[in-house]
Amino acid sequence: MDIKPIKTKTDYRAALKEIEALMHAKPRTREGDRLEVLVTLVEAYEARHYPLDLPDPVEAIKYTMESKGLSVKDLEPMIGRSNRVYEILGRKRPLTLKMIWALHKRLGIPAECLIRQSKKARAA
Repeated sequence: MDIKPIKTKTDYRAALKEIEALMHAKPRTREGDRLEVLVTLVEAYEARHYPLDLPDPVEAIKYTMESKGLSVKDLEPMIGRSNRVYEILGRKRPLTLKMIWALHKRLGIPAECLIRQSKKARAA
């Protein structure tokens, strides 16, 4: 198996093309092993050259609400009364550590995302 590191965009594109050709390879075969190694190399290259930024905490909460069909009332046990939830969603009040912990535990929103400053706070 002659596999080399992905150092350039050309290497990256070639690896993606080869991965596409190997997508139906069976696990524990020569082709399956090659696919697994190439995917690992591509993931490392993408993490280094195309890092994903975590979403804004408020946007993450809104996305979770929408995707899970939650209302403001559903967030009250984690954030507080509805007026407090609206203040958080309207970026008028920051999340507290207690709120972050509850949102993370109950809704599965990554804590790393929730502890970030919101867009409004970063712009100030």
